[in-house]
Amino acid sequence: MIVRAKLLPSFILGLFLIFGAPLMPGALNEVVGVEAAQAQTVSRISVTGNQRVDDSTVISFLAVRQGQRATPQLIDESIDSLYQSGLFSSVKVFMSGNTLNVQVTENPIISSVLFEGNQKFSDAQLSDMVNLSSRGVYTEAALQQDIRSIELAYDQAGFDNATVTARSEVQDNARVKVTFEINEGDRAGIAAIRFTGNNAISDGQLRAAIKTRESHLLSFLFRDDVYDEDKLNVDRELIRLYYANRGYPDAQVLSAVAEFDAERNAYFINFTIDEGEYYEFGNINIETSISGLNPDSLTGAVRTHEGRRYSLSNLQKSAAEMSKDAANMGYSFAEVRPRIDRNLENNTFNVTYLVDEGARLYVERINIFGNTRTRDFVIRREFEFAEGDPFNRTFLAAGREALMGLGFFSTVNVSVDQGSASDKVIVNVVVEEKSTGNYAIGANYSPDAGIGGELSLTERNFLGRGQDLRISVGATDGARTYDFSFTEPRFMGLRISAGVDAYRRETQEDKFYDYGTTKTGFRLRTGAPITDNLRASAFVGVEQTVFIDEDSSAPSYITALGSETTEISTGYGLTYTDVDDVRSPSEGYAFNFNQQYVGGDFNLLKTEAKASYYQPIMPDAGVVGILKGRGGIINALDGGYVNPTQTFVASSQIIRGFKGRGFGAQHSSGNALGMTEYLALTAEVEFPLPVLPENYGLKGAVWADAAYIGHDSIDPALIDSGIGVQTRTSIGASILWDSPFGPLRGDFAHVIDKDTADETQVFALTISTLF
Repeated sequence: MIVRAKLLPSFILGLFLIFGAPLMPGALNEVVGVEAAQAQTVSRISVTGNQRVDDSTVISFLAVRQGQRATPQLIDESIDSLYQSGLFSSVKVFMSGNTLNVQVTENPIISSVLFEGNQKFSDAQLSDMVNLSSRGVYTEAALQQDIRSIELAYDQAGFDNATVTARSEVQDNARVKVTFEINEGDRAGIAAIRFTGNNAISDGQLRAAIKTRESHLLSFLFRDDVYDEDKLNVDRELIRLYYANRGYPDAQVLSAVAEFDAERNAYFINFTIDEGEYYEFGNINIETSISGLNPDSLTGAVRTHEGRRYSLSNLQKSAAEMSKDAANMGYSFAEVRPRIDRNLENNTFNVTYLVDEGARLYVERINIFGNTRTRDFVIRREFEFAEGDPFNRTFLAAGREALMGLGFFSTVNVSVDQGSASDKVIVNVVVEEKSTGNYAIGANYSPDAGIGGELSLTERNFLGRGQDLRISVGATDGARTYDFSFTEPRFMGLRISAGVDAYRRETQEDKFYDYGTTKTGFRLRTGAPITDNLRASAFVGVEQTVFIDEDSSAPSYITALGSETTEISTGYGLTYTDVDDVRSPSEGYAFNFNQQYVGGDFNLLKTEAKASYYQPIMPDAGVVGILKGRGGIINALDGGYVNPTQTFVASSQIIRGFKGRGFGAQHSSGNALGMTEYLALTAEVEFPLPVLPENYGLKGAVWADAAYIGHDSIDPALIDSGIGVQTRTSIGASILWDSPFGPLRGDFAHVIDKDTADETQVFALTISTLF
């Protein structure tokens, strides 16, 4: 009987043949006999030792089959295959006569997997990290791999001192209970981030520009102070780009060093920077070699202007926008390359944009990978080209940015491969999806309605079709709201959004007025981009208002309307935005204009306009100057008066320091009558707070507001106070927080000019907006 469990490697046999044969004349014949015995034909396969795994499964892993010759090589391959299955802890395969014997010992089954000592991660989270599972097969190799997986997760979460051990207990039923024992230790934070060599840009600005964060009061909540070497490498590049966009094209990060202090269980990180020289843009020119293309037609895309500080971002955006403009004019293969000439004498860069005809390539195919939920067409439509169209790298980069902007994917990678011909390319798009829906139970606040609660369901990628769906129910003191909203961002495949809103608003009597209302409405809306910065929108809607007057104290302008009114309204809006950051702008301007006609039981035209201008005052210190203006007017088209239910509401968005509905004309009942025309101006300066780190997302501001309010279109007989044209002024200071819940601001105000009937307030918490 010859037993093979990897006991006779071929090199031993070779040595025996070379050295053993001359010394032992009969040895060669004996070895040949061994090979012959091992290579006998298998007439039967016998499997023993298996309890859970049936014979056919064991046989399926064998490399030799009944009727084949059982060579040593096939027996070794069979042993390897059985081990690799993970089902067995020991294996023997050998020939006995014409029978191939397979003896196995099965790995035990896991009865349960438990975790002890874990607080950072829940049992469910840890279960997702490990491969061992209840009713699965236990192996020591899998156990060690799971220990390493848990340790890695803790390390990435900042628990550098965490240790993981495992305990395996054999149960009465021969199954194994596995318990991972975790000693988390204390989470290591980041005590300080320091910068050396930075003279032009402050430490606070650089801290705000990078992803690594110092430990702060809310670190336990946001977990943003975790040291990660990969993140540190990203920060080096972010610092370089921050300098390159602020006049320092030669800036380099010489080193980024993290030192761990065991006593404090925290890291100290230091970046060493070489800023280089400051540069501005000099002469700007456009040259083209494309016949028929006028260079002057591309000047509108240029963001680099003579005398402005050098900005790599503006240079790249200018080239990309010029290429897109040329393509939209019919020059599909146009490529724009900025040629830069450095002037060392006056530290300027002269820029010439070279517009040339690129390679005439066409898109043969667009491959999409990684989308398990999002439909292919949702991804394809974000690119300006389709299969068969001319290929343009600018549109490729713009498509990637558009996909990231959807909020459906955590990562988007695009690449280009050679197609089936020299003039064809294959575009590969690899995405990694993230959650797009959530249920939320939260609180909300507004200066008018106070504190309230809301239950909402939001899905931004409904059925994987890129559609937006939101359902919410809210409540405040004296009010109830019910909302439904659905938006199709690409109606009929066009770059036009279409949506529907349905709502119900219930306001109790005595909250703001001597009457209550129940408003039920329905609205259809649409929107479309006109240019990259200009967008148009339109809507049509119907709203029914039922008035509730339980104590017969409603004013005459309500009783004159009867028990209910119906509004049929339609309108349009234009929005132009050209700012560096919509969430927290520091440079640029924005403008909004909208009009709506209110018909049904009314006959009115409402017009409003808003504008904002942002300009850095001290760019290196992060100080920004802001000018805002807004105005509106309501015209009664029938020549009569405007009912106070249709006026503009007096709010802190018009002027700060006053309570909502707390200024302007009032009825004898005390109800606010609102305004039919207004003009408001704001001057503001925002700046980093000198004490707190900028990574807290906190800034300060000082401001001055002035407003002109009028009531000329309100029936004078209704006005008890606040007669005629009036002005209001106030000054104040604010704290702005770019919070995870949205950009919030707290305004502290002092009113300078007011009416005796006005109601003021010192503090108000609001949402910071672009206008």
